[in-house]
Amino acid sequence: MSSSTLNVLDLKQDKIRLLHLSWFAFFLTFVVWFNFAPMLSAIKEAFDLSTQQVKALMILNVALTIPARVIVGMLVDRFGPRIVFSALLISGGLVCVAFAMANSYEMIALLRFLMGFIGAGFVIGIRLVGEWFPARQVGLAEGVYGGWGNFGSAAAAMSLPTLALFYGGENGWRYAIATTGALAFAYGFFFYWRARNTPKGSTYFKPKKSGGLVVSSKRDLVFYIAMCVPMYLALAVLTWKLSPVNLGLLSEFASIALYVVLVVLFVVQVSQILRVNSDVLNNVPTPPMQQYKFKQVAILNVAYFVTFGSELAVVSMLPLFFMETFTLSAVAAGMLASGFAFMNLAARPGGGYLSDKFGRRKSLSILVAGLAVGYMVLSQIDSAWPVALAVVATMCCSFFVQAGEGAVFAIVPLVKRSMTGQIAGMTGAYGNVGAVIFLTVLSFVSTANFFMVIAACAAVVFVAVQFMEEPQGHTAELNDDGSVALIEVS
Repeated sequence: MSSSTLNVLDLKQDKIRLLHLSWFAFFLTFVVWFNFAPMLSAIKEAFDLSTQQVKALMILNVALTIPARVIVGMLVDRFGPRIVFSALLISGGLVCVAFAMANSYEMIALLRFLMGFIGAGFVIGIRLVGEWFPARQVGLAEGVYGGWGNFGSAAAAMSLPTLALFYGGENGWRYAIATTGALAFAYGFFFYWRARNTPKGSTYFKPKKSGGLVVSSKRDLVFYIAMCVPMYLALAVLTWKLSPVNLGLLSEFASIALYVVLVVLFVVQVSQILRVNSDVLNNVPTPPMQQYKFKQVAILNVAYFVTFGSELAVVSMLPLFFMETFTLSAVAAGMLASGFAFMNLAARPGGGYLSDKFGRRKSLSILVAGLAVGYMVLSQIDSAWPVALAVVATMCCSFFVQAGEGAVFAIVPLVKRSMTGQIAGMTGAYGNVGAVIFLTVLSFVSTANFFMVIAACAAVVFVAVQFMEEPQGHTAELNDDGSVALIEVS
């Protein structure tokens, strides 16, 4: 049995080098994805944008990430992380450079929408790291990958304004953004050169059918289709936000057309799911050792909905909340609010470590409960609070949120090895669904009620986690020659 400790400085080990290669690839995807926000004032000035147009760009930046994570998950399982991560970095880098050179609002809107695809990079490394680390270390390794990579958004916020000043002139922001794209482009080739899908001598198991998760029973099939619905609802909400009744950036015809497209895509996805599960529909039994329960995936989905979903939503609104509650300057409020993202560096690996050490379900239960309490405390913050106490409360809540994310992805690679990419993709997509839903709630209610809604969702998820079954013993995959390979999961 492997130790659950991990020496991330031991670069003599192939798996440690691979871990560093992977988290930095993910880090760069987040730098590129989030390079827009710190340059917002310069972009607004350069294109003479209205507040509504800026809001629309922010929505477009995240819209494509929900379907992208599902699609990228399928591609990873089919073609392997090495080629998919390289292709994403290279293509994302090119789109980023094109955005930096764009000269009309229509062009930056289209390119920002396409940029949402690079937000799916996270999913690729989950499968890759899961291939290289044994069950007793996988939580911590995935936590390091997720936490350090996630820091790319904070790194972009801290470094890009300085980089733009260094370049100087009215096009400084363009050069700064183009630099991040060029870095991602170059690293894509480096990653392809250095990364490998599995340790030497290991098999990279692929699903026998591609186009959706293969489930083990008709009941699971219905459950799976039902769990796809919220992803389309979130995309419908984003369309509504851009429609004439809200921001007015889309015409009525365009809005209706998008709703129709979403319905068609849903029907196509359901038909693909039914196709890959033809054996289940025809009552062909799945061998017991290859079965898994879809409820495991569904619980991980909703857990990520409330952890990462709330993180994305809170990071978006926290600077303004601090500014208005304590009458602070924008810079001071931004600095204090950035503490929420900073916790990622330690909290996410911490959640993975707890999961490896003390049990998957127990750790996730405690962290989700702590998150619920944390948001209840945040709902009580008002101008009478000392600023320092408000920051401490935010940091404590943030720890539970991000450690919870680490605990979720400490379990994802253990459910079904050959479909880890798809499971990670669906779980990751649910994080974005959570952000869309929570930010929509925020547009209708007070900040205090917004925090209470997240706390209430966390309480429901806490109950759901109690029905999760701890991965035990081994799971089975089939080799190409038909023989069974056992994979240790505990």
